[in-house]
Amino acid sequence: MKQIFDHVSASCSKLTTRRYSTSFSLGIRFLSKKFHDPIYGVYGFVRLADEIVDSFHDYDKVYLMKKFRADTVDALENKISLNPILNSFQQTVHSYGIEWELIDTFLISMETDLKSTVHDKESYDRYILGSAEVVGLMCLRIFTELDSNLYDALKPSAMKLGSAFQKINFLRDLKADYYDLGRTYFPEVDFEKFSSAEKEIIQADIEAEFNAALEGIKELPVSSRTGVYLAYIYYRKLFSKIKETPAEKVMSTRIRIPDINKVGLLFQSVIRLKLNLY
Repeated sequence: MKQIFDHVSASCSKLTTRRYSTSFSLGIRFLSKKFHDPIYGVYGFVRLADEIVDSFHDYDKVYLMKKFRADTVDALENKISLNPILNSFQQTVHSYGIEWELIDTFLISMETDLKSTVHDKESYDRYILGSAEVVGLMCLRIFTELDSNLYDALKPSAMKLGSAFQKINFLRDLKADYYDLGRTYFPEVDFEKFSSAEKEIIQADIEAEFNAALEGIKELPVSSRTGVYLAYIYYRKLFSKIKETPAEKVMSTRIRIPDINKVGLLFQSVIRLKLNLY
């Protein structure tokens, strides 16, 4: 029966999430159980595309990305895929009314990464939209459960949260992106002479987005608020470590939060939510 295959597909997306991201896996555990498989489905899809452009260096990435797009379209049109990750994703898309526009915008950003890229302000904003903001909107579609009014109300803050997360990822991964992949995401920044002043401008932008995002998190349904707030707190902590790190060191190392500290942040987040201490 197809239910067995669907269950296996959901398990593949869950395994993918847990192997690739401890922080998001912890956050998902604090969502209502009904959201676990759908969010795993979104993460698995996003992770697969990201791996194509970031990791599969010994293979024809252009071909793989083109095939991934075609397979995604086929899965959505036929409501099944023999690729378990795509089968899990198509179920989520159809169950929660995730628009093709969001998916297509995401794929376009991933395709941009197929070549070494230096961004200007326009292409940078477009990349942030596709690689991060629309992913936040896919998750928001799930959390709002077909309530269009709530989705529209929370849409701006969800986009801000996705953007803040992505920009922190860029700062965390500056060394790998610049030296290994030949990418420079932040426009008008000389990474050969990355300065504290340039770093502070980027950080001020992220801080403003975090503040806007928190207001939306407060308005999320209880079923999703704790999990999203946990992800917010984790990235806040990572952001604090990055802010404390000199610009030259950010260019030479990858800042991270140890797994044991992530567990501590989890309990702090739950307590803060229960005491209404946002």
